[in-house]
Amino acid sequence: MNKILNSRRKPDWLKIKLAQSSTYSKVKKTVRDNNLNTICTSGNCPNLGECWDSGTATFMILGDICTRACKFCSVKTGKPLAVDTNEPTHTAEAIKLLKLKHCVITSVDRDDLFDLGSNAWCKTIITIITINPRITIEALIPDFQGKYDFIQNIIDSKPNVISHNIETVERLTPVIRSRAKYETSLAVINQISKSEVISKSGIMLGIGETEEEVIRTMDDLLNVGCQVLTIGQYLQPSKTNIKVSEYIEPKVFYKYKKIGLEKGFKYVESSPLVRSSYRAEKHIYTRQ
Repeated sequence: MNKILNSRRKPDWLKIKLAQSSTYSKVKKTVRDNNLNTICTSGNCPNLGECWDSGTATFMILGDICTRACKFCSVKTGKPLAVDTNEPTHTAEAIKLLKLKHCVITSVDRDDLFDLGSNAWCKTIITIITINPRITIEALIPDFQGKYDFIQNIIDSKPNVISHNIETVERLTPVIRSRAKYETSLAVINQISKSEVISKSGIMLGIGETEEEVIRTMDDLLNVGCQVLTIGQYLQPSKTNIKVSEYIEPKVFYKYKKIGLEKGFKYVESSPLVRSSYRAEKHIYTRQ
């Protein structure tokens, strides 16, 4: 176990840059005017300022209410609203207005829908590509309960990268994830890896995992063909979420990055403030 920092104050390396630029304001206005959701705000992402300042945002489709209640996540939980059939067009037009070259799309879990949201996902990706033919896309998907056909629908819509976060080590999965299973996430990543799409996953540190478990998770991901890995510090988004067990020092993240690359990942983003879509535009080139 890494050394636990007993102070409740976040260490200096977790200081967040505040957003100030006109680009940030433009992204915020575009998202609001098109009635869109972003995981940047719903997930209290610490990189919101940096990403929005650079004109990048991760759009969250299928509403902002999730059918699951993962203990690490700040996204609202409850009964979702009806699917907005205009959302694919609004998302695609917002991306065009922002002149994005690369975009990330994610969603809440929609266990209430017969297709778990798969059709809306496909329509969104296809509409984005149609309106923005030069765009590259990362789809950060839920597990779709591990159902092969729904995952294949996303693959067939041809995003450049498909990411599914395994979130934590196997032992802690039932503790912090709602309904999701470690083996199901591995199966999802395996299906993606067998396609021509770049496969990607991410984990959080500071929940109580050991170094041995982190390395074992790396091996499990590599065994199912995962190419890109993100590793970041878990930060408690609210008092109702699971508490931080420890703040991991930057040198430990660097160590994990080195280990991951040596083991065979094509790309590893590993530092305290890394989140799954952080610097996502770089991951598109891993197959070259």
